[in-house]
Amino acid sequence: MHIDALAGFFIMHPDRLQVVVASNLFGDILTDLGSAMLGSIGISPSANLNPEGRFPSMFEPIHGSAPDIAGKGIANPTGTLWAAAMMLSHLKLEAEAGLLMTAIARVLCEGKVRTPDIGGQATTSAMTDRIIAEL
Repeated sequence: MHIDALAGFFIMHPDRLQVVVASNLFGDILTDLGSAMLGSIGISPSANLNPEGRFPSMFEPIHGSAPDIAGKGIANPTGTLWAAAMMLSHLKLEAEAGLLMTAIARVLCEGKVRTPDIGGQATTSAMTDRIIAEL
């Protein structure tokens, strides 16, 4: 499927996709699109995987370093922590990955501590501390 058609498919049928394998350029575009559909690019993780293990795999939030908000204490740590959970899973530390994902999900569902990008006023530290406390 071509990238333009896949972008439309993302919007119309997100429930029919679980994993998309794409080049880095197209993967970046699609992860930004998916995160926008969720309401914030601060939530989503990303991974560049080398299944054969010949080269290192990389895990990061899709927003990268977000230099426009660096040092302001308003970045949503969810994407970073979710990327860490994906890394743990990739390293076959499934129990640890599950614990972290459960903590993230509970805090997001609880809705009491949220960063500005998802409708709250919490700082990066407050959101991180709440997820850690949930662990």
